[in-house]
Amino acid sequence: MSNSKIPSLSSLKDVDRRNFMKAAGATALAASYAGAARGAGVDPDKKLKVGFIGTGGRGTGAALQALTADDNVELWSVADVFQDRIDTSLATLAKDKVIGPKVNVDSSRQFVGMDAYKKVLDSGVDVVLLTTTPGFRPLHLRAALEAGKHVFAEKPMATDAAGVRHVYETLKMFEGAPLSIVAGFCWRYSPSRVAAYKQVMEEGLIGDVTSVYATYYSGHSKPHLDPSERPAGMGDVEWQIRNWYNYTWLGGGGLVEQAVHSVDKIGWVMGDANPIQCRATGGLAAPQLAGNIFDHYHVAYEYPNNVWCHLASRKAPGCLNENADFVRGTKGTLVIGRGTTPYIEDNSGKQIWSYRLPRGEREPNMYQVEHDEFFDSIRTGNHINNGPRMIHSTMMAIMGRMSAHTGQEVTWDQAMAAQEDLFPGDESNVQMDQSYEPAPVAIPGVTSIGGLGKA
Repeated sequence: MSNSKIPSLSSLKDVDRRNFMKAAGATALAASYAGAARGAGVDPDKKLKVGFIGTGGRGTGAALQALTADDNVELWSVADVFQDRIDTSLATLAKDKVIGPKVNVDSSRQFVGMDAYKKVLDSGVDVVLLTTTPGFRPLHLRAALEAGKHVFAEKPMATDAAGVRHVYETLKMFEGAPLSIVAGFCWRYSPSRVAAYKQVMEEGLIGDVTSVYATYYSGHSKPHLDPSERPAGMGDVEWQIRNWYNYTWLGGGGLVEQAVHSVDKIGWVMGDANPIQCRATGGLAAPQLAGNIFDHYHVAYEYPNNVWCHLASRKAPGCLNENADFVRGTKGTLVIGRGTTPYIEDNSGKQIWSYRLPRGEREPNMYQVEHDEFFDSIRTGNHINNGPRMIHSTMMAIMGRMSAHTGQEVTWDQAMAAQEDLFPGDESNVQMDQSYEPAPVAIPGVTSIGGLGKA
C-alpha cells in the first residue's frame, strides 16, 4: 500500500475530473479522511422533505424504503429525463397504503430534463435520493452536497476512473460536514452478513483469510432495444439513456453496475485495503443488438501474502444463477448464499457457526435497514458517511473492467492514475439531442484504456 500523501483541500480547487489525483493515485481511499461529523440532529416534529432524482425501478424501491423509514417524512419533488417514468413511479408509490399519504408531489414539483436535478435541489428538500443511471452520479452527488442535502446514492458511484476522482474530490470538499451520505451497497446493512463478517474479522473464527471466491451469476438484464425501434430524429444521447444498461459510459457494464456488490463484499472482508493488482478475463458471449459491454467477467484481486480474491460474474439465460461468497481461512470457511443462512465450517467440515434468529422471526430487509439507519442518523445527528468505502469498491470494480477489456494485468496505482473518461464532453452540459458514438466493444489485447494496454 502506498504511503503517498492525500492532497490538501486547497490543492483541489483548480482540478477537473480528468486530471485529479495523478500524484495520489495509490492512496488508500477508505482511510483517507475523517468522514462525517456529529450535528444537531433534526427534531422528530419537523417533517423531512425528500427529493427523488431518477425514477426508475430501483429508484422507486429506494423511495418506498425512504418513506417507510421515518414517520414524519414526505416525498416533495421528483426529477427524471422522461415524464412517463415519473408518472409510473408516482402511481406505484401512491398505491401503497402506508406510504401513499406521504406522497405530496404537485405537478409543479415534477421536473423533466437533463437539468431537472437542479430544480429538485432548489425545491426546499432536506434529503435527496440519487438513483439515476450511474454515469451521472458524480455530477449529482457534488451538486447535492453543495446544496447541503443529506444523500442516499445508489451504487456504483461512477462508471470510469475520472468519475471516481471527481467523487473523491467532492468527499474531500465536504469531509467533516454534518451531512449523512449513505451508499446503496446494501449487503453491508444485511444483519446476517454483518454477523457473518464479524465472526471473520473480529472473532477470527476462520483464522487468517487466505482466499475469497464470490459469484454473481444471473440472467440477462435490460436487453438493448432493436435499433429499428429508434424514432426518427431521436438524438444519440437520448437513445443511449433509454438503453443505458448497455453503454459503459452510463451504466459501467455488468461488473461495475451489478457485480460491484460482490466486489464490495470482497473489499469488506479485506478491510477495504487497496489490492496490489488484478488480472481479469471477460467477453461478450451473446452479441447484443447494440451497446459496448461484456456479459461475463472473472477478476482475481491480489493482496499481500499471496491472498487472491476471485469474482466470477455472468449474465446469461439458461445458466446457473448464484450470488454467493466463499471466504476461506487458515481455520475454516465462511459460506454465504448457498440456499441457506451464512455458516462457518472448520477445516474438517464441521459446522461451527451459523446465523440464527429466534423462532418465528425473519431477517430484516437490508434495503430497508440502510434507509432506517440513514434517517435515524439525520434525526439524531450521528451522521453516517459511507464515502470512503463506496468509492473504493467502485474503483475496484472499474479496475477489474480495465483489466478484462485490455487483457492486461492492472495495478491499483495504474487504475487510479488512468486517464479514462467515458463521458461525452462536458458532463454538466450533456444534451438529449447530442451526437455521441461510444467506443466499440473492447477487444482484449487490442483495446487501450486510459494509457493501459496497446495503443
